[in-house]
Amino acid sequence: MPLYKEQGVVLRTAKLGEADKIVTVMTQGAGKIRAVAKGIRKTTSRFGGRLEPFIHVNLVCYRGRGALDTITQVDIIAAHRAVRDDLGLFASGESMLEAVDKVAEEHERNTRLALLLLSGLRALEERPSDPSSTADSFLLKLLSLSGFHPNLTACAICGKSNPGLFDAGQGGAVCADCAEPGAGPASSDALGFLSQLSLCDLSGAGGISATNQRIRKESRSLLYGFAEYHLERRMKSLPMLVRTAP
Repeated sequence: MPLYKEQGVVLRTAKLGEADKIVTVMTQGAGKIRAVAKGIRKTTSRFGGRLEPFIHVNLVCYRGRGALDTITQVDIIAAHRAVRDDLGLFASGESMLEAVDKVAEEHERNTRLALLLLSGLRALEERPSDPSSTADSFLLKLLSLSGFHPNLTACAICGKSNPGLFDAGQGGAVCADCAEPGAGPASSDALGFLSQLSLCDLSGAGGISATNQRIRKESRSLLYGFAEYHLERRMKSLPMLVRTAP
């Protein structure tokens, strides 16, 4: 069973038996992997607290015959402790981890997605004034990377400016002439705010705020509905992100 080395970010963990854990890691070279950390829940474990969500690690693993590999060595590259210790940063970071976990395929290399996650966590480490804006910008970039970038500045069907409506199934903003029955209203302010978040660097996204809470609430509703539609999964971390946002 060949050994291999990888680096990546721990997305989640799950208990296995009395002392082990299954660790899910988004790696740069091997995509998403799931591996067993044997004895990690024992007080004498050599892994200690090195395999917790958000931590960027170097791994040595060997390939298993089944679905799970086995972790034999772990070294921390970056603990991202600030993200883990602050509720607002944690909520934003958790939405990033969950989104990546839902998009990434096991053992399918996706270096751009792995690097996007690292960029998102590093942006949160800088303690932005609005971490939820960083998370929303990250989600827009993840959707774009996955081929689902929403149209925000013009009708997704005909290209007309000032579309006024929004339909996730039609690709985002749509005009009245092209809209299907399920389309709902979308203000130019909310669409403009989302467009700004989609175009900015993650390092600066946390400094961008909506002009008022109405626009912020509307933009979240449009983005989160679009994301869940195209990811075809409910995002459990989003309600907590909304509750902790400024």
